[in-house]
Amino acid sequence: MSHSSTPELLALHGVRLRGFADTEGIARRFGLGVTETATVLQDAQRRGWAVHTAFAGLSGWSLTETGRNENQRQLQEELAVARAEGEIRAIYGDFLPLNVRLLKACTDWQLKPTGSDGFAANDHTDTSWDLGVLDELERLAQHLAPLAGALATALTRFCGYHTRFSEALRRAQAGEREWVDRTHIDSCHRVWFELHEDLVATLGIDRTAEW
Repeated sequence: MSHSSTPELLALHGVRLRGFADTEGIARRFGLGVTETATVLQDAQRRGWAVHTAFAGLSGWSLTETGRNENQRQLQEELAVARAEGEIRAIYGDFLPLNVRLLKACTDWQLKPTGSDGFAANDHTDTSWDLGVLDELERLAQHLAPLAGALATALTRFCGYHTRFSEALRRAQAGEREWVDRTHIDSCHRVWFELHEDLVATLGIDRTAEW
């Protein structure tokens, strides 16, 4: 049976996954109420776990170091209660080789080496090259489906990754190129990056240890 996270964990974890986001964006990430999310985050601010800042017309929440540590504590506690560490660690092992392929696909979307320049920007005039990248993303989406399903079966908060990735890919295949790798929208790269962060946070893994 899938374990459901508390709103307190989800709001704080939503800030961690997004990095910087407004209350509405954090609430939307896990299907929480905006008022409920605001209350949780304001309490987190009083505890020194989160800060709300505004600049250049933007405003949003971010975690303090103390808040990040508290989120990590909550995740470890939840993992123990759900008894899901072994399963999620195994899924993470299956995810890592796919992550290498995703990073290469995004690099190939951004760069198209020439004989004189190994780092030449991809101007997207070579349809065959771009279709090759999109085909690889399609294959990755197929591999992601069972992994995301197994994760959601263990912890409900993992729901939605495959749907979001597939929607971004659909838009990219329809000609909206920014949906492959832009970071200000729910692109393939952003969704995948968020899943990666969710996995390492859940398992308490240092990303630098992957390399």
